[in-house]
Amino acid sequence: MPAWLHILTLDFAVAGTALLVLLCDALSVPRGRVLGWLTAALLAAILTLSFFVDISGTAPHGVYVSGPWELFFKRLFLCAGILGVLGAIDWLEARVPKRQAEYVVLLLSSLVGMMLLAGVRDWILLVVAFELMGVPLYVLCAYAKSDGRGDEPRLAAEAGLKLFVTGAASTALTLFGLALVVGTTGTSSLAGMPAGDVEPLTGVGMMLVLAGFGFKIGAVPFHMWVPDTYQGAPTPFVAFLSVAPKVAGLAALAVVLLSSWPRQHELWVPALSCIAAASMLVGNFFALRQTDMRRLLGYSGVAQIGYVLLALCARTEQALAMGLFFIAAYVFTNFGVFLVVHAAAEASGGHALNRIAGLSRRSPWLGGALLVFLLSLAGIPFVAGFWAKVFVLMAAYHAGLVGLVVLGVVLTVVALFYYLSVARSTFMSDGDSDRPVRAGWPLSAAILACLAAVVAFGLWPSPLVDQATQAASALLGGR
Repeated sequence: MPAWLHILTLDFAVAGTALLVLLCDALSVPRGRVLGWLTAALLAAILTLSFFVDISGTAPHGVYVSGPWELFFKRLFLCAGILGVLGAIDWLEARVPKRQAEYVVLLLSSLVGMMLLAGVRDWILLVVAFELMGVPLYVLCAYAKSDGRGDEPRLAAEAGLKLFVTGAASTALTLFGLALVVGTTGTSSLAGMPAGDVEPLTGVGMMLVLAGFGFKIGAVPFHMWVPDTYQGAPTPFVAFLSVAPKVAGLAALAVVLLSSWPRQHELWVPALSCIAAASMLVGNFFALRQTDMRRLLGYSGVAQIGYVLLALCARTEQALAMGLFFIAAYVFTNFGVFLVVHAAAEASGGHALNRIAGLSRRSPWLGGALLVFLLSLAGIPFVAGFWAKVFVLMAAYHAGLVGLVVLGVVLTVVALFYYLSVARSTFMSDGDSDRPVRAGWPLSAAILACLAAVVAFGLWPSPLVDQATQAASALLGGR
């Protein structure tokens, strides 16, 4: 066996888990909820293993690199995988009891693609990893194609189609841009950009690649798929879709811009700054008038992406580290809020604000958890989201992005209106239903894990900040 294969230990372990799930399903031992719990336990074991194995190294020809940067994201993806599996166990048993294994295998397959993305250093492998991540997501998005009552529209197929079309468009833009970049530079290596002036065709290719990444992370003006897809897809899957693929796209984007194209910053920084500003503006203002929680959180996610892009625009090690902290906090916060909304909607019969109103009286602990997650998204002290926004805005300010920082602060105040309107509905409104909200053990475990992470990182952010700083330093080489 080649000596360098140890750098893919965690990736092989996740792929092996997917094969084991298929085998268990074929042999009918175990199945159902037990299979979900087994998958979550194996992913937790792989996460634990990541603290004891050395995966540092480089693949032949430098096409793949593994180190602290890649390890940070792999651990984050493993956490998202655990939460995604736990959050879907009850829903799968209730809606598609005979197709649970396929759901888990597709999610794990997408997870392998995500784990590869952070370490890719070759354009061809980058596209392959993106497709490995994306294709299973198209299927999962339409998994509930027959879900819903007869008098309600069934939107899962439409959501899957929209995700597929935008995903195909992003791939086409990326490939066309790469054809120009690789053709003018003469190499498929990410490090192949010239140190001097950029040729016009190379600049056009870079902008097309940036547009392709924009679709992947749901940034304006490439965000049109987000609210409709979130509204139509199964909510447990949307919780996973809203964080994990975006984090993978941001990881790859950071590698491309900050590690491979740092000398061309005069070309891409203005474009990325416009995208960041537009994402914060459109996401926050469009969220104000939403009455469906999934669409509201979709636009909220668009706005949050804008704040992360500020860290990339700053181009400093400190800003990148704070961007990584922001990403990690966002994963647990957004996952948690979607899972609480899912639990409330299952009991109330819908995701509209009036359906989940009064949640605190029907389930005090879920109402309290939702409040904490909303405060974290809004950036209220002292939860993880507060430090995430403060750290990113401070790093951007020190990098000289004063205009974007002022815009970000003002729009944070705007975001308070729709986040606190949900909190007011949760605690001060009666709602259309008095039915008690009871979450199953797997869903409750996932929500509690998210709640613990958001509170812990809010009270003691230093360990995560240290890990993020090490990862950023590894990517930028200490500059």
